[in-house]
Amino acid sequence: MIPPPASTASESERKLVDQYTEIARLAGALAHEIKNPLSTIRLSMELLAEELRNPETPRERRALAKVAVVERECQRLQELLDSFLSFTKVRKLKLEPSNLNQQVKQVLQFFQPKAHDAGIEVIDYLAADLPTVLLDREAFHGALLNLVINAEQAMPQGGQLVVRTSDRGDGVRLDLIDTGCGVAPNALEHIFEAFFSTKRGGSGLGLPTARKIIEAHGGRIDVQSEVGKGTQFTIKLPVPARLPADGSGAQAAM
Repeated sequence: MIPPPASTASESERKLVDQYTEIARLAGALAHEIKNPLSTIRLSMELLAEELRNPETPRERRALAKVAVVERECQRLQELLDSFLSFTKVRKLKLEPSNLNQQVKQVLQFFQPKAHDAGIEVIDYLAADLPTVLLDREAFHGALLNLVINAEQAMPQGGQLVVRTSDRGDGVRLDLIDTGCGVAPNALEHIFEAFFSTKRGGSGLGLPTARKIIEAHGGRIDVQSEVGKGTQFTIKLPVPARLPADGSGAQAAM
């Protein structure tokens, strides 16, 4: 089979990118439109709950219980919409020379109180003298936090989370290893697909969003898991051959 000319392939790729961008824009606009009436519903439920704060009859108690259900589902929809908007967002990454260990420490420091409450022991092995990488620090922080929260959710009875960095010569490597419930092989192959989740009530967007951000950095993320033993996520990031002399951030599309 004769491959299409390079120009034809390039034109097809451009059209696909344009189509994806338009779909993402429309989906984001729809999500924003849904948020407006949802906010009205949430406010109405809060006011109704206020009126029923001290129920005196069985009917009022039943009504208050139903209001609580609607409030809970509204909150779930709000979180789903926020996750979806984060996933579909198309923006430029501001890549700046960064210390990966420092970014990891910031996430773990933020997570530490929650880890303590959940009975999770966090152990870090951060290699000294890691080469500098280019990161959009805010976006990468969000991606890494998604992975840490995923590990926490996999250990409802507590456990251990090991975070390890290393220099691989052509790049840096970050491993996150938990002692959680693990993921079955048939689910593992879908773990980065949008809206796929092994957790009840999960949005299925945390891991796809994390992968999208990491790949926008020129990196990759892999996963290994065994049911009953735990899961390991591995992030590999490239080391730039030469950093900008003026320290200005490079730009990358996401």
